[in-house]
Amino acid sequence: MMYLRTPQSEPERKTSPLALRVSIITGLAVAVFAVLFLRLWYVQILSGDKYRTEANDNRIREIRVQAPRGDILDRNGKVMVANRTELAVEVSPQDLPEPGPTRRREMHQLAAVTGMTPVEIHKALQNPERAAPGGPVVLKKGLGVDKVYYLRENQSSFPGVSVERVFTREYKDGTAAAHLFGNVGEVTAEQLKQPRYAGLHQGDTVGQSGIEYEYDRFLRGKPGTDRVQVDALGRPTEQLRNKPAQAGDDIRLTVDSGLQSYGEGALSSFGLPGAFVAMNARNGEIYAMGSAPTFDPSIFTHPITQSEYHALTSRKTDAPLADRAIQGLYPTGSTFKMITATAALQNHLISPNAIFNDTGSLRIDNNQVLHNAGHAINGPVDMSDALKVSSDIYFYKLGMEAKASKGGGMIQDWAKQYGLGERTGIDLPAEVDGLIPNPAWRNRLYQEHLTDRPWTVGDNINLAVGQGDLEADPLQMAVAYAALGNGGTVVTPHLGDDVETATGRILEEIRPAARRHLDISPTTRDTIMSGLTRAAMEPGGTSYPVFGHFPFDVAGKTGTAQRPNQADQSWYIVLAPAKNPQIVVAVTLERGGFGADTAAPVAARILEHYFKLPITPAASSTTSSGGTHE
Repeated sequence: MMYLRTPQSEPERKTSPLALRVSIITGLAVAVFAVLFLRLWYVQILSGDKYRTEANDNRIREIRVQAPRGDILDRNGKVMVANRTELAVEVSPQDLPEPGPTRRREMHQLAAVTGMTPVEIHKALQNPERAAPGGPVVLKKGLGVDKVYYLRENQSSFPGVSVERVFTREYKDGTAAAHLFGNVGEVTAEQLKQPRYAGLHQGDTVGQSGIEYEYDRFLRGKPGTDRVQVDALGRPTEQLRNKPAQAGDDIRLTVDSGLQSYGEGALSSFGLPGAFVAMNARNGEIYAMGSAPTFDPSIFTHPITQSEYHALTSRKTDAPLADRAIQGLYPTGSTFKMITATAALQNHLISPNAIFNDTGSLRIDNNQVLHNAGHAINGPVDMSDALKVSSDIYFYKLGMEAKASKGGGMIQDWAKQYGLGERTGIDLPAEVDGLIPNPAWRNRLYQEHLTDRPWTVGDNINLAVGQGDLEADPLQMAVAYAALGNGGTVVTPHLGDDVETATGRILEEIRPAARRHLDISPTTRDTIMSGLTRAAMEPGGTSYPVFGHFPFDVAGKTGTAQRPNQADQSWYIVLAPAKNPQIVVAVTLERGGFGADTAAPVAARILEHYFKLPITPAASSTTSSGGTHE
């Protein structure tokens, strides 16, 4: 019998679970390998050049090398500011251990070596202005030899730390000319935005004040680069090709370093704040210029503390950092009478030989009577006599008659022409303008409720003798007297003489043009110069006790300025020789009293040194000889 197979009788075909899993895994494996293959193909074939370049960049490090700054020389070629090398601890942040216990341990060890705290080190490393891109952070300068040996012997404990030689400014004459030189420092983020710092990077060193700032473009040179091959830990393995730094050029100054040091010594001998200027009366070359108290410029070669900076700027210490020669805002006392005399003679307010009877007092109104200094009575005087004895009453009268106009007046106009109330243009930053008070200025303040009264004739009387609201500094007064002495040329004072290579080849001469020429008649000039010469050389002159012994005539004027809540300020300005002035010296001493007592002796010592004359003992310089104390 034949049997037919029915569907139910056939064995069932089922897929094994194991086979299914194998199939899925196989598919996934094929997919993963395909992705890896494609990625490998993309990295090696399509992007191989790119990653090869990045690998080389990680292997080769380019470090910016600072250029040594040029030297600063005096007029005779003597080096006044140079470079010295010192050892410094440098840290490459990218080569430090990852943040954690290892890095903290290294920072504590580094703190023990440098004398810094771990917090200070952390702040230094986080400050973007402390390091050039790709370069190290200079953490501490002036490292002792024993600490250098320790770091090098234990280099494995200080990954990312090295000891290198760096350039530091060295001042050959100590504190001399500190206010002139200024200081250097790392360029700031704000400065990098300025055109004068184009091409520089954070970490580059630039001049921050003084001559260092003014001639920075010559002094700073051009940085170089070092290309170093490093291993995976950032340790140098091979020195590759580098680009040497180019040293900066030298700046020769017009300053005589010997006269500078001597002048500062004469000024500081009285122990009072003050300043002096010794300048070529014909072309504005500064032979010497100083301010007291002074400071040690080397303090800025290392980070300065808050307490140190406070000591340099505090009124309690008379602010040594202030340069009183170009920043002093002082009334000038009777040294201003030269300007009043010019205004009166040029505007025919009085003739040179007109006689005025100085009775010792002048009534301004029913309530006010003015007197000469020391209540002196000078009797009949002309312009030359009035300058010789410094008659206040004579110049008070001129101040009354030289009535100020709505905006200014003849005295104000001539003060401005002589250079007061504006910057002299000297090649130093931070010079101030000063102030020539006039009716427009005071009346505006009165309208704004910034002063208690409008302009009065008393203000013009005060201005005529250099008192009241007048503000000027020694350099401005030196420029004004130089203009009188040289026949009317208002010079531009300057410290820079030329730019030189290290071998002495002159690259650029510094010869600033005069600002203007004043139309002063020969009669006006001769009358004033006669009075100033007699004041210094004739018995009875205000500075005869100081200058009467000189072997040639000089023309000088004393000044005693009153300042609120302070003792009188001493002034003296002198042109020498009187017949054909070569040099002008202006000196002022705060709280110095009469001009003949402190300022004039300082000026005399400076001239004696300049002309190589026997130095007069200081005690004899203030011996009275019948002159008017003023």
